[in-house]
Amino acid sequence: MSIALLQQNLLNPPILFFFLGLLAIAMRSDLEIPQPISKFLSLYLLFAIGLKGGVELGHGGVSTDFSKLLFLAIGFSCIVPIYAFFILKRKFSLPDAAAIAATFGSVSAVTFITATSYLNEQDIAYGGYMVAMLAIMESPAIILGVMLFQKYRKTEQPISTSKIWHEALTNGSVVLVLGSLLIGIASPDAAVEGLLPFTNDIFKGFLAFFLLDMGLLAGRRFRALSKAGWFPWAFGIVLPLFNATLAALLGGWLGLSIGNTYLMAVLAASASYIAVPAAMRMSIPEANPGLYVPMALAITFPFNIVVGLPLYMQLVLWFR
Repeated sequence: MSIALLQQNLLNPPILFFFLGLLAIAMRSDLEIPQPISKFLSLYLLFAIGLKGGVELGHGGVSTDFSKLLFLAIGFSCIVPIYAFFILKRKFSLPDAAAIAATFGSVSAVTFITATSYLNEQDIAYGGYMVAMLAIMESPAIILGVMLFQKYRKTEQPISTSKIWHEALTNGSVVLVLGSLLIGIASPDAAVEGLLPFTNDIFKGFLAFFLLDMGLLAGRRFRALSKAGWFPWAFGIVLPLFNATLAALLGGWLGLSIGNTYLMAVLAASASYIAVPAAMRMSIPEANPGLYVPMALAITFPFNIVVGLPLYMQLVLWFR
């Protein structure tokens, strides 16, 4: 990996604010982002990335990459939770294995948003429809995780499939991203121009503030993993690396653009710490949230945004 790319990423203000959050927790500071503000920042970022993707898609249409990316998106979101489950089942209880598999089979919108910011700074183009891939990849892993849990548990008491589908498909992040995407496609240029100061000009500032909050959350979650041993740490780094490498290899083989391949690699490497925990609390309450949430938030998320973003770009370039 290029040292220059890593250094450039580490000195990026949003990443530095993430480190500031970690440092604040290490110093036992009382720095805290109020929950309503944190929620607003999350909603804003999803709204902005969805609307920008829709506007770009409305302008440029769908390229030849679209069908190939759709194939990869569905493939990764269905296959990753399955092989992750059988690896995890050797080390964890059945409920925990299913919940962690769903977590790593789903995706992180914040990691994706940070990756688009990274591409914009590198002046590398990507398709607006990649936002749709983000939404598509969020739900299947939740369904598969619960189905695997149902299949291998000893009790015959069924879990309501309709409730699982409803929770997965009406998740707030999916609704907001897809809704913003469709609004961006449908809106005429003149109407969208008035929103540009809100969606473009202040985007990076809000991203930096949100990553400060993520640093605070990740710092608190480190303690929850102190007694879990080495395996969660190894799994939380090795599996994303493997998935990103596979996505970069397939993207190069299919002739996808650099930007689209990169975002697919980032999505394949990410893990959900928002949508999946909400679904798991309802569907697999036996699973330990003190395990699957910190693995995504305190291990995989920091690794991806600090080391993964430049590393995955290097992988994409290697396989071209």
